[in-house]
Amino acid sequence: MCGIAGFTKFDMSVPDESMLKAMGDVIQHRGPDAYGIHAEEGVGLCHRRLSIVDLSEAGNQPMKSANERYLIVFNGEIYNFLELREALVKEGYPFQNKTDTEVILALYEKEGEKCLDHLNGMFAFAIWDRQEKSLFLARDRIGKKPLYYYYDGTDLYFASEMKSLLTIPTIPTDIRVDAVYDFFAYQYVPDPKTIFKDIHKLEPGHYLKLERPKLKLENPRLKLESPKSDGEKLDNPKLEKKQYWDVSFATESSKPEAEIKKDLLDLLTACTKRRMIADVPLGAFLSGGIDSSGVVALMANNSDKPVKTCSIGFDEKKFNETEFAKIVADKYKTEHHEFTVHQNVKDNLEKIVAFFDEPFADPSLVPTYFVSELARQQVTVAVAGDGGDEVFAGYEKYSIDDIENRLRNKFPRFIRKKIFPPLANLLAKSNNTLCRKGKTLLTSLSLEPEMGFYLSNAQIDDRQWNRLVNTDTRSQLGDYHPSRITTDAYHRADGRDHLARILYTDMKTYLPGGILVKVDRMSMANSLEVRAPILDKEVLEFSATLSSSLKFRDGEKKYILKETFKQLLPDDILYRKKMGFSVPLAIWLRTELKELASDYLFSKGEGIQNFFNMDEVKSLWSQHQEEKADHSAILWSMLMFQMWWYQYMQLQGRKYQGA
Repeated sequence: MCGIAGFTKFDMSVPDESMLKAMGDVIQHRGPDAYGIHAEEGVGLCHRRLSIVDLSEAGNQPMKSANERYLIVFNGEIYNFLELREALVKEGYPFQNKTDTEVILALYEKEGEKCLDHLNGMFAFAIWDRQEKSLFLARDRIGKKPLYYYYDGTDLYFASEMKSLLTIPTIPTDIRVDAVYDFFAYQYVPDPKTIFKDIHKLEPGHYLKLERPKLKLENPRLKLESPKSDGEKLDNPKLEKKQYWDVSFATESSKPEAEIKKDLLDLLTACTKRRMIADVPLGAFLSGGIDSSGVVALMANNSDKPVKTCSIGFDEKKFNETEFAKIVADKYKTEHHEFTVHQNVKDNLEKIVAFFDEPFADPSLVPTYFVSELARQQVTVAVAGDGGDEVFAGYEKYSIDDIENRLRNKFPRFIRKKIFPPLANLLAKSNNTLCRKGKTLLTSLSLEPEMGFYLSNAQIDDRQWNRLVNTDTRSQLGDYHPSRITTDAYHRADGRDHLARILYTDMKTYLPGGILVKVDRMSMANSLEVRAPILDKEVLEFSATLSSSLKFRDGEKKYILKETFKQLLPDDILYRKKMGFSVPLAIWLRTELKELASDYLFSKGEGIQNFFNMDEVKSLWSQHQEEKADHSAILWSMLMFQMWWYQYMQLQGRKYQGA
């Protein structure tokens, strides 16, 4: 696990090494073990290393291929690299070290961009072809590892984290207003957007290739040589972006359930064992939920020594899962460590927010930071249960969506479209919690299923947004609506039914944009590598062939995963009510975080003031403090936005241009 950065110089000059150093210094947390830069005609590459496999200096980067034609900087792990290496050795490739990094180089030398078809892992990497003067960037299939880029029409700048790009003074930082709306709807900015207009995320399962400009001759008798000689003209570089992988739900398995359970257990076992290979201490996150508990069980059954496990708890019992984690820890005799979040949030929140280079508001970022901090005291690699909910339909929202669709089908379209909206508007005038829920339900039922799915899961509804947003922001947005992110993904899906399509939607939006960003930033803030067996490409592709009834059956979420784990976990774990990685937001904003939040929202300069009517914001704050209503979700999003703005815009002297 590492951090990468770099840029091209297609005027064929040698990059300024101080720029590369600055890009690397701000992501030191991603790789504290080694640091390397390489600058030559046409390119500059930077690497920060967190040593996991082959701890020797031979694994340092940037790394050259055996023939010295290619240079690579790589962040991640390739879990099948030993099998790939063995095949390449048989073909005569002269390996110089034992890393997965050199395996990528060898595959790229052999197959170019087709090398991606063979890689099973989490990764973001850049390869410079010294002969062709081309740069190749790639990101893993599901988006475990991040990759940001900026292209100015000539040169391409890239980095693991956006803060590296922000060290380059020539990269513009104009705010993208539709991304602001996206953030308040989703609690993150969905790819390929970022909060800045000109900086982008490379989408999961995609690659970029920037090829050197072709030389044109004004005088055909002149020979082509480099550097450019008189009479030659350079075309603009060619930047190509291409999707190399997608998950397909089109084909359904015809195997009986018993065989599917066996195949799934064998597959999860193999994927977990792959992630237990490391030359450094390794452990696991253990929340007490099905996914992490199942992974710990598989690790324990395939380890000759106790697994190190880490859990986070809260003083508030309704948010505390440590008792369930302890059940699993005791069953599998793990070396268990617990940490309780008492009054640590206020003292750490500013530091935590700084690791996100754009607004991010999933409240579970707090416990994720602390469990990563706890784990890093014991291990360098942690195995986690991420992905189980999106892959096997584990969220409560899938139950809600199922109920809504059953109701939607009971009413004629005319009633849903003509009668429900005015009824919803009547209920919206009340502050009563039951009326608000009724308004949300009626509004959702009046819409098509994909829009209902968006609305049920959006963090802000249209009525609240329109009440809060100011005139300038509304004018800039025009007819833009963040539901397009959800509906576009939904309609791209080749799913056989509605559940398959919304699972695909979450795999393309919430999983890479929310869950995996949170885990990557909070783990790397503590120089900790996190591996997720359930997000192995083989599990993703296998799961997509299973019928929706095997994932969600008669109201039972994650049916097939629970059946598979029955032989490993007690019913107290398998069938208890899902808690998720929740935090007591409403309480925090009235107690521990009250002073800090009030200071940021109403005293620390601009930020939300550029986009919202502050009188309405103050009204929300007052109602929440007086316990007349629970506005913790929107107030938390505003606090996260404002804290980000203060650190990344205000303190850095960046200006918002507005309309």
